Amino acid sequence: MKGVNMRKLITGTMVALMVAFTAPAAVQADTRKNQDEFYEQLDLLMRIFERVRSEYVDEVDDKEVIEAAIQGMLRSLDPHSTYLNPDIYQQVRVQMEGEYGGLGIEVQMEKGVVKVVSPIDDTPADKAGIQGGDYITHIDGESIQGKTLTEAVKKMRGAVGAPIVVTIIREGYDGPFDVTIVREKIMVQSVRHRVEDDTIGYIRITTFNMQTGEGVEKAIEAIKSQLGPDLDGVILDLRNNPGGLLDEAIRVSDAFLDRGEIVSTRGRRRQNNNRWYATSGDMLDGLPVVVLTNAYSASASEIVAGALQDHRRAIVLGDKTFGKGTVQSEIRLGRAGDRAIRLTTARYYTPSGKSIQERGVEPDIEVLFPRPAGQRGNPRREADLQGHIENDQDNVDRTGEFDGEYDAQAMTDEVDNVGEATETSETSDEQVDVQLRYAIKLLKNMSGLPKSQVAEVR
Repeated sequence: MKGVNMRKLITGTMVALMVAFTAPAAVQADTRKNQDEFYEQLDLLMRIFERVRSEYVDEVDDKEVIEAAIQGMLRSLDPHSTYLNPDIYQQVRVQMEGEYGGLGIEVQMEKGVVKVVSPIDDTPADKAGIQGGDYITHIDGESIQGKTLTEAVKKMRGAVGAPIVVTIIREGYDGPFDVTIVREKIMVQSVRHRVEDDTIGYIRITTFNMQTGEGVEKAIEAIKSQLGPDLDGVILDLRNNPGGLLDEAIRVSDAFLDRGEIVSTRGRRRQNNNRWYATSGDMLDGLPVVVLTNAYSASASEIVAGALQDHRRAIVLGDKTFGKGTVQSEIRLGRAGDRAIRLTTARYYTPSGKSIQERGVEPDIEVLFPRPAGQRGNPRREADLQGHIENDQDNVDRTGEFDGEYDAQAMTDEVDNVGEATETSETSDEQVDVQLRYAIKLLKNMSGLPKSQVAEVR
């Protein structure tokens, strides 16, 4: 598109935007001044773009330059506002929907080719004999040398029932060989559960996608069915969970709450000011809950932890959370709706009215996991991100915050030594999960307390 035509397009757009700048007579002069400055900045942007197109040392791709300008504009607002081009937007939809047509393998890029980390159980890749450590060099006869991991993954995904041929290099084999795999619907398992120490339910949430709320409800029912009256409590593990869909965080919180507010959001526009409440019925009927968090529990994870903590429904154990207390709205763009912007439109607040933006959810019991060997310094949180939105809210006391230390000696006699005993263990081949063991001990001791006392510490 020639520069003069682009100017006409922008001029037409600016005329349409003038309605938005209508102001009372008393401020019309200031409004006109603001309009003039606005138009000057747009004109400056177009002049720079034309210079880049005509005078840069190498020919540039107009689309890439414009996308970079859009991305820069959004990134100047905060770290979570971003532009999603068609490729990235498709990946985001797959992640949020929790299902796609594919092979069922976890991969990473290594030495210019795709390395299989592991096949997912009972998926087409698993059934076809793909193994962890395999290298994929060609897809349908086309080399993936020089392609990005995103491009390679995009080629492996496709319509359910469509075959794909991958060329494999495997250690111990003389040369590459082809494997034909038929794509199937792959479900991203965001919830896993098991029983710990015979009487404790353990539920792990890795992300909040469209399957998460239902997954947690099914996990609770399965644990209750397996243990019956022997169930002493449930551990909800939100560690390393980056968040996801707000609706799913609300549904997960509702599974443990019988009444009261779960979360509220507040923004500039009225439609961004909302409150969500729990529906009647606690799936665990008041059994104690411990929520595990760390510095990488973010966004939707913090909504759940904050809601259960404020209502004294759960004890939050571990490390302070990431501190992402903002809501991003996905606004579709383009005629086909195949691209979008993710724009920060509101802050969210826990039931007590506390914004955790930049501050995170403070654990009721701080139990830090041993730092991996060689790792130095503190983990990066929201407050460490350049351009993050600052939290100017005065400190708000949590309605569910505990006063001082736990008084129940039965709860602390055994668990106080868990971290020291496991961190220094040299006989185990695997690193002991200190926070998990602490939570199990805590629930075991709570199960021996009178119900009135358990309710008090919750």
